Amino acid sequence: MRNKKGIYNIDKVSIILFFVLVFLGWINIYAAVYNEDHKNIFDISQRYGKQLIWIGASIILGFIILMIDAKFFSTFSYLIYGIGIISLLAVLLVGKEIAGSRSWFQIGSFGIQPAEFAKFATNLALAKFLTSRDVNLKKFKFIFKALVIIGIPSFLILLQHDMGSALVYTVFILVLYREGLSGSILIIGVITAMIFIFTLLLNKFIVIGIIAAITFLIFIFFKNTRKNILPVIGLSILMSVFTFSVDYAFENALEHHQKKRINVLLGIEKDLHGAGYNVNQSKIAIGSGGLTGKGFLKGTQTKYNFVPEQSTDFIFSTVGEEWGFWGCSTVIILLLSLMIRIIKLAERQRSAFARIYGYGLASVLFFHFLINIGMTIGITPVIGIPLPFFSYGGSSLWAFTILLFIFLKLDAARLDVL
Repeated sequence: MRNKKGIYNIDKVSIILFFVLVFLGWINIYAAVYNEDHKNIFDISQRYGKQLIWIGASIILGFIILMIDAKFFSTFSYLIYGIGIISLLAVLLVGKEIAGSRSWFQIGSFGIQPAEFAKFATNLALAKFLTSRDVNLKKFKFIFKALVIIGIPSFLILLQHDMGSALVYTVFILVLYREGLSGSILIIGVITAMIFIFTLLLNKFIVIGIIAAITFLIFIFFKNTRKNILPVIGLSILMSVFTFSVDYAFENALEHHQKKRINVLLGIEKDLHGAGYNVNQSKIAIGSGGLTGKGFLKGTQTKYNFVPEQSTDFIFSTVGEEWGFWGCSTVIILLLSLMIRIIKLAERQRSAFARIYGYGLASVLFFHFLINIGMTIGITPVIGIPLPFFSYGGSSLWAFTILLFIFLKLDAARLDVL
């Protein structure tokens, strides 16, 4: 009886946004791969036909999740996480290598990517840990344990040579700040990223000079820092030393195509026929759409396959060309509305477990949203991650559906004690 009541209490706004996004994604996948020989939108031999099967399966999957007792997800969080880790290990041994990444289980003509499903497993485990007794994120040992939960799947995915999916997991760190982690750590992380970028753009000794100048100005204008002179100087020295490791990390930790894409993004080199080709064609497609777009199935960049991976990573360029600025704005508003709705629901939870899980879900959606759309307009590196509920692919659609519907189930049962 409680499960049925939970279904009735499900947030209808989130469900409507889910169906609208999935439907618009399906329509744009059809437009991205449309050709005169295959006009039937229900043709399962084509990507849009297969996506329709994934959509139907995801709806069934969502309904099944809503039928499960909400306490199940809290009780078996670590077990689900363990299964996720085992799947990431298994794919390294028996997975199929696609585009240089060994991250797929091939089942007949279909591929399953464990890295996508491990997201909700990691989210559950992190929520479970942070709601454990005596956990205090002001103590290093608890911060370290939380980072281990996040880091294990990320590391295993890196071993699969799939940096894009591995980077997604780092966004779970944002959840820690909602639960009490000091913001100074986030600031240090942002500064470190800025130093990495500036060291690639400038001579390392110039960057060290900038660090020294900023440290000096901090002591001049912020008198309170004089009481903590040693930590500030120590941090400046560490950052200076870090600049010397940037070149080594860039040359040895990244694949050749990843280095090319970063160099193109930062303007260090131009390669419109190589690493920069996808982004350049995507920008042309989006720009040519103008205010209202060229019309459904009338995009020339789309129709003549100028944009590679247009039904997956670059699906947003189809929206830009055929639906224009208004179409792009609509998709962005819908995705932002879903994320804002999730945060609002997370804040009304009586259960800390459900709240933390909700923030994890919103963080993952935001990272995919920001990076994917950023890729298509050339402001973020091309790291090959899908647009939530929009891009072609069963693994990503199912994973996002599971992520969302677990939270909707937790929210629907929020009056129960987890």
